[in-house]
Amino acid sequence: MTPKNDTQTDWQSQIYNILKEFDVRHMAYVPDAGHATAIKQFEADSDVTAVVLTTEEEGIPYLAGASLGGDRGVLLMQSSGAGNCINMLSLQNNARFPLLMLITMRGDWAEFNQWQNPMGQAAEAALNLMGVLTWRADRPEDVEPLVRGAATMAFDGDQACAVLLGQRLIGKKEWTK
Repeated sequence: MTPKNDTQTDWQSQIYNILKEFDVRHMAYVPDAGHATAIKQFEADSDVTAVVLTTEEEGIPYLAGASLGGDRGVLLMQSSGAGNCINMLSLQNNARFPLLMLITMRGDWAEFNQWQNPMGQAAEAALNLMGVLTWRADRPEDVEPLVRGAATMAFDGDQACAVLLGQRLIGKKEWTK
C-alpha cells in the first residue's frame, strides 16, 4: 500500500471518533490494512469488545446478538468479504436490527490482484439487492458525513447500512515482500 499522508490518517481516525460518539461497543472484523487505524483504536479501547472473525458473515449474527443485548456494533471488512455475507444478510432483513458495515473496496481503481475484481465490482449492487443502503467515499472529506449519516440510519432506523471506502481514498495497494 502507498504510504499514508496526514489526510489519510485524519479520515481513518475520524471513523473511530464518530463511532464512539454513537456509543459503538462492539467491533467485529477480519484483519485489513485499510481498517488498521480503526482496528488498533478499538482494540485499545477497554469500553469496546473487538472480535476477530474467521469469516465476515460471522459478524452479522454477532452484531444481532449485541443489539439484542442493548449494545451497538460495527462490522469492518473488505469488499471480497461482502460477498461472503450475502446470504447471512437475510437475518437482518427479517429481524430488522441495526447493522452498520464499513467496507474497504478491492477490485476498484488501480487494483493489482485480478482475483479481487469480480466481487469488488459487484459488491455495491449485491448489497443493494439484499436491502443494504450504501454510500461510497472516495475522498477524505466524504468519510465523516457518510459514516455519520449511515450510523444514524442504522442505529436510529434499524437499517442495514454500508459505507464503501474506495481504493482512491485508501491508496493504491501493492505487493509487499
